[in-house]
Amino acid sequence: MSVVSSVVGWAVAGLVVIALLALALATVRLLRGPTAADRVVALDIFLAAAVVLCLAASLATARTVFLDVAIGLALVGFVGTVGWARLVERGAEGEDR
Repeated sequence: MSVVSSVVGWAVAGLVVIALLALALATVRLLRGPTAADRVVALDIFLAAAVVLCLAASLATARTVFLDVAIGLALVGFVGTVGWARLVERGAEGEDR
């Protein structure tokens, strides 16, 4: 086993541990979040952790198909967050009237 593959192995393991920690914290925020904004941010963290797990899978298996999935998840997360922000903005405009 070469040094490079050993470092990549440790990096993948670190990414998985960090992503799982983020998922655990986001689950707590999703369940306990007092506002809808907290819950939406938790869902955004779920998508970000899924992207990280896809990248880790791509590094571990040396297959690029996981990168396509990661790009798709990132786009879905971005569109969802923008849609939620527009919904909140429309609600704030309605309260000002």
